Amino acid sequence: MVNNFKLDPWGQQQIDEDDYIRLIKEFGIEEIDDATRLKMESNRFIRRKIIFGHRDLQRVFKAIEMDQPWAVMSGIKPSGPFHLGTLTTALEIVEFQKMGAKAYYCVADIESWEDNGIPWEETEDDAVDNLADILALGLDPKNAYIWRQSEEPIVKDVACRVSRLVTQKMLNAIYGEKTFGLYFAALIQVGDIVLPQIQDVPQPTIVPVGIDQDPHIRLTRDLTRRYYKKFFLPGATYHFLLAGIDGSEKMSKRNPNSGFTFNESIKSIERKIKGALTGGRKNREEQQKLGGNPKICMIYKMLMYHFEEDDEKLALDYEMCISGKLLCGDHKNECVQKVLKFIEVHREKKEKLIDKARELLKIN
Repeated sequence: MVNNFKLDPWGQQQIDEDDYIRLIKEFGIEEIDDATRLKMESNRFIRRKIIFGHRDLQRVFKAIEMDQPWAVMSGIKPSGPFHLGTLTTALEIVEFQKMGAKAYYCVADIESWEDNGIPWEETEDDAVDNLADILALGLDPKNAYIWRQSEEPIVKDVACRVSRLVTQKMLNAIYGEKTFGLYFAALIQVGDIVLPQIQDVPQPTIVPVGIDQDPHIRLTRDLTRRYYKKFFLPGATYHFLLAGIDGSEKMSKRNPNSGFTFNESIKSIERKIKGALTGGRKNREEQQKLGGNPKICMIYKMLMYHFEEDDEKLALDYEMCISGKLLCGDHKNECVQKVLKFIEVHREKKEKLIDKARELLKIN
């Protein structure tokens, strides 16, 4: 419990900087230190301190050093188009796969039903669309296993097997009071996370998540420890959640103004970026005199997370903002150009991968 709330993987709660510090200590999350950052300096999310913590990342390093198998596991709930808030996890999967992991990617259609009330047969179009997005981002299907929860017997079997170890009191302590359907979806996710070790061999498995998803990680580690005693405890990396670009607490599919989808019109994306929250002052004169605050600027954060490849350019923008030499209007225009170019290239790649996504998901 932090600031009188429990972490809610299905909620909209705000997590501020102080909460992150408390949660790291309360739940035993290890901070990313300089030695870890040095080992993974090719990963921009770690290099830029967007990934701030982990569980058992050392097991991955050991597997790499000993040329042993390891996995990265994550997925998406097919409840709508890919959007800016889902991009971080997707790119982390791709980054870990490039480092040598086999990728395991779940389409969480059972969770989509339990959380959003969307029957899984109605999620098929979104599932294909979402998978084509991550393929376009660089996921290599030749070194990946991809499944829909509703079609994968392993994850449902795991949920049945481990459920005899789970009590109502235990689930209430982790998640608070929820519908039984969400508890069931959480047990299905246990199956998703341990699937790499069931299907292949016991191996270190890393799950990239925002800290709001940590209840699933803790539940899975506890049940793995008690039921699958020969398995590695699943590990995780934790990234800071990107807030809504409109200044709302959290970027979410439920709030369309908090971000943009990869499928919406170019005009809409441009409008939302130009209306994004900045750390600017009331007017040009005050901005030039006092400088801006890039720490709260969603333009700077969008570029830092996804759309600026050059670390030196990013650092220069930060200093120029503080000094008042970079004005918000100019920075927004630059961001618009980079985002729209990204979207244009992405859509060209994605269009060629729709049929591949259908094939991989066995959807006609």
